[in-house]
Amino acid sequence: MRGDSGASEPPAAAPAYDRGMAGTARTLARIALGGFLAFAGVSHLTVARREFRAQVPDWVPVDPDTTVVASGVVEVGLGTALLFAWRQRRLVGGLTALFFIAIFPGNVSQWTHHRDGFGLDTDMKRFARLFFQPVLVWLALWSTRRG
Repeated sequence: MRGDSGASEPPAAAPAYDRGMAGTARTLARIALGGFLAFAGVSHLTVARREFRAQVPDWVPVDPDTTVVASGVVEVGLGTALLFAWRQRRLVGGLTALFFIAIFPGNVSQWTHHRDGFGLDTDMKRFARLFFQPVLVWLALWSTRRG
């Protein structure tokens, strides 16, 4: 590319998603969240199916095991997308936030029906967990935004 002076100009720098420490923190958070979701999804499908069934509300019109398997598949997909979908990360972040909102009634159901699972064996532990869901929604959105 030649400018008015006739000298060769260096190519414009490619826009960077992550800039500075905030960008690095977002990237690390996105990777951690993606890994967590993928792991949780695999757990839905294998070793923790019984634990996850405790979170399925009674009003869900699908068999609890089917619900757990379906949500596990979604979690594996979202986790993988958070790890690898560079160009669509904002979309993936939004979908992940919506997923966390969609499963929140399961957390409320576990608390209101006094169901043990994942070491949440008291009403206080189950209640305290409810406050982490908005943090996950925020993390999904924050870790996938640009700039």
